[in-house]
Amino acid sequence: MKTIRLSTRDIVAMKARGERVAALTCYDYTGAQMLDAAGVPLLLVGDTLGMVVQGEDTTLPVTLDQIIYHARLVVRGTQRALVIGDMPFMSYQASADDAVRNAGRLMAEGRVGAVKVEGGAEIAPLVKRMVKSGIPVCGHLGFTPQSVHSLGGARVQAKEPTAAVSLLDDALALQEAGAFAVVLELVPATVAEEVSKRLTIPTIGIGSGPRCDGEIQVFHDVFGLYTDFQPRHTRRYLNVAQDIAAAAKRYVADVGARQFPGPEQTSDLTPASKDSFKSLLATH
Repeated sequence: MKTIRLSTRDIVAMKARGERVAALTCYDYTGAQMLDAAGVPLLLVGDTLGMVVQGEDTTLPVTLDQIIYHARLVVRGTQRALVIGDMPFMSYQASADDAVRNAGRLMAEGRVGAVKVEGGAEIAPLVKRMVKSGIPVCGHLGFTPQSVHSLGGARVQAKEPTAAVSLLDDALALQEAGAFAVVLELVPATVAEEVSKRLTIPTIGIGSGPRCDGEIQVFHDVFGLYTDFQPRHTRRYLNVAQDIAAAAKRYVADVGARQFPGPEQTSDLTPASKDSFKSLLATH
């Protein structure tokens, strides 16, 4: 029986039922297979791939073509999860026409079920235009990585009362424009809780406390693959980088000591074929 893929309606319905949405970033076919089999309902092909996959300092160098490429891998590796594609830096900010055109490419070529954009009331018209064009949109407020330079780094946002109210207004504007969910990144827990109460669409937190309607984390952070630094808001469920490094050392040692490959990893000629081969070599 064919598995039915989750839609944005299913994610919204989870909030209505009081179910929290567990989400992770994902960038390849193999990772997608594992997460989908584990029952993760929402996967984001995030522009964080610029840092954890490409080794960049920020997400800014990531291109739309790169997101499309990785999105196709993730969609191919999933049967049930809703896959969202990040709209990278300057793929939607310049104009509504750019936003619709590029989001349409991500949907058609990347085969994602929705796109994610950063910004509040100022991009609400773009969100409305995309939604009217049949493109489901997830918003992103608080610390917005594509604005890292103007924000002065990865800092908690909306700490002042006026800024907190402004963030709430931004969230409401995105909801009014038709967004089906909003990511809240590095927002004080009290503010994130209030926004979650005021919205009818799910809030997906990261570094914003336990009262959001869901949580999203970076694959490489949660499983201990990215070792440049560990964000405070991450919990390591595995330390895969350490395990791989230790296994690689054993591999190098086994190869050097001629202990790998062994008989069980090797095929060879039959005794009769060996004799024939040696006879042929003697006259060659």
